Amino acid sequence: MKSIKRLFLIIFIIYLLPTFASAGWWAMQDRPMRWSEARWSSAGILPEASASEEAAVYIFSAATGGLKGAVASHAWIVTKEKGAASYTRYDKVGWGSPIRLNHRPADAYWYSNPPQLVTSVTGAQAELLIPKIEGAIAAYPYAEPGGYTIWPGPNSNTFVAYVLRTVPELDAVLPPHAVGRDYLPDGDFVHIDSDWRDLHVTVRGLAGFSIGMRSGFEVHFLGLVAGLDFADPGIKIPALGRIGV
Repeated sequence: MKSIKRLFLIIFIIYLLPTFASAGWWAMQDRPMRWSEARWSSAGILPEASASEEAAVYIFSAATGGLKGAVASHAWIVTKEKGAASYTRYDKVGWGSPIRLNHRPADAYWYSNPPQLVTSVTGAQAELLIPKIEGAIAAYPYAEPGGYTIWPGPNSNTFVAYVLRTVPELDAVLPPHAVGRDYLPDGDFVHIDSDWRDLHVTVRGLAGFSIGMRSGFEVHFLGLVAGLDFADPGIKIPALGRIGV
C-alpha cells in the first residue's frame, strides 16, 4: 500500500503539479476566446524566402488555443527548395484535409501564440533532406480525412514526430508539451531510430519512455513528458516545456 501511495505522490509531483500550475497561469492571461479573434499572421522569424538561394528546413512549435494551450502545443514543418521564392508549410490538423499545405504563413502565430523554432537545417544538407522529408510526409499513415484524434493521438504532433523519427538526420525532438508526439503509428510498442541514436517505447502514447542522444531520458504519462536533456543540458517539465541548466 505504501508503494502505491508513493507512486501516486510521484505522479502528482512530477506530472500533475506542473500541469495545474501551468493551467492556473494560462487562465490568468488575456487570450482570444475564438479562433476568428486570434492572430495568425507571420511572427517575423524567417527571412523572405527569396533573400537566400540556399535550401532550408525548419520545424516550429507553438502553444495551441483554448485551455488546452496550457499543456499542449502544435508543431509543423517548413521547407524551401534551393533557389525557391517561397516556403512550403505542412501541418496536420483535425479539420478538412488533415495534411494542410500552406494554409498559414510559414512562421505564423498559432492562436496568437508565437512559434518556437525547434530546429533548422540549411544549405547542402537541407537539399539532401528535403526529398526524405517529403517521402516521410507522403508515407504518413494517418494522412486521410478522419486520421486525427486530439488525444492521445494521432494528431498534429504525431505527424511531425513521425517525420523526425523517419528522418533522424534532422536531429531533433519536439518539446515536452507537444502532446501526441509519443504516439507510434500502427499500434507499435517499440521504435528504434534508423541511426540507433534513440529508442522509443510506448503503450499507444499513453505511457512509456524514450532514451538516447536526442531524447535524453524521458518518461511520458498520459501525453505529459518529464525528463532530462543530455546533449543540451536541461530539464523537461510536463506542460511547461524545457528549462536549460
